[in-house]
Amino acid sequence: MTPPFVTSVQVGLPRFHGVPGSADPFDKPWATAFFKEPVAGPVEVTPAGLAGDGQSDLVNHGGVDKAVLAYSADHYDGWRDELGLAEFPGGAFGENLTVAGLSEGDVCVGDVYRCGGVTLEVTQPRQPCWKLARRWRIKDLPARVVKNGRCGWYLRVTQVGTLAAGDAFELVTRPNPAWTIGRAHRVMHFAKADAAESSALAAVPGLSLDWRETLRSRS
Repeated sequence: MTPPFVTSVQVGLPRFHGVPGSADPFDKPWATAFFKEPVAGPVEVTPAGLAGDGQSDLVNHGGVDKAVLAYSADHYDGWRDELGLAEFPGGAFGENLTVAGLSEGDVCVGDVYRCGGVTLEVTQPRQPCWKLARRWRIKDLPARVVKNGRCGWYLRVTQVGTLAAGDAFELVTRPNPAWTIGRAHRVMHFAKADAAESSALAAVPGLSLDWRETLRSRS
């Protein structure tokens, strides 16, 4: 079995898209950095994320707890079949790192991974937003992600350096083996009335501040 590795690296800066004056909700002008492009060769990574990458909505995206977005390469064949999109490459979910050999059932909140010369800590599942629907012109795509849990995960940078496509994505330490990304996703979206689970997740070391505050507000 091949160890987990990065199949592609993507970055993108905010740009305007759409058609001025269009009545089509998919074509109305909007700004986003969702359209990520693959990078060849080493990419510098700092606590703010990858060089050449950015976000247009700094309230809901970016920051040290969401500096890098990863998504499982193993999901893409299924998505291509489900959506009928032959052209649905790595980076289609706006992720910086497309990682083979890992999914939401394998990765845990607080996991520390080494990738190239960079050390990364898992902070939370990715919560899909409306921009995913706009990007692919599929209105219910965010809802599908919530339902099936193929959400991806965010990472903070704990050691700066460079990484590149082809680098191993190696687990260094796992302090919270009970808290997979899949379980955290289910608690956030499907167990809102379960105070015990929400409280337990809020107490997990390494969890992002945003999620910790949201979960604590439920009690």
